Amino acid sequence: MSELEEQIEKMTFEESIAALEDLVYQLENGGLDLDKSIEVYERAVLLRNHCKKLLDDGERRIKKIIETSEGIKTEDFQAD
Repeated sequence: MSELEEQIEKMTFEESIAALEDLVYQLENGGLDLDKSIEVYERAVLLRNHCKKLLDDGERRIKKIIETSEGIKTEDFQAD
């Protein structure tokens, strides 16, 4: 794992989203040379993947616990 990946891995979801928004802003405004644009894009992809992982982990954790006569079972969370 690269140093950049290790830094991103330590970030919260909110920190990752804020950093991703900043990178998107930089790319949309232009003014970056090709190498810098590619570097920013690569970082953005890593941040996007990290955010998706955090969301997927959160989704797995959000389970409804239902008590039944057979014991406790889990059911996928359904947003209303």
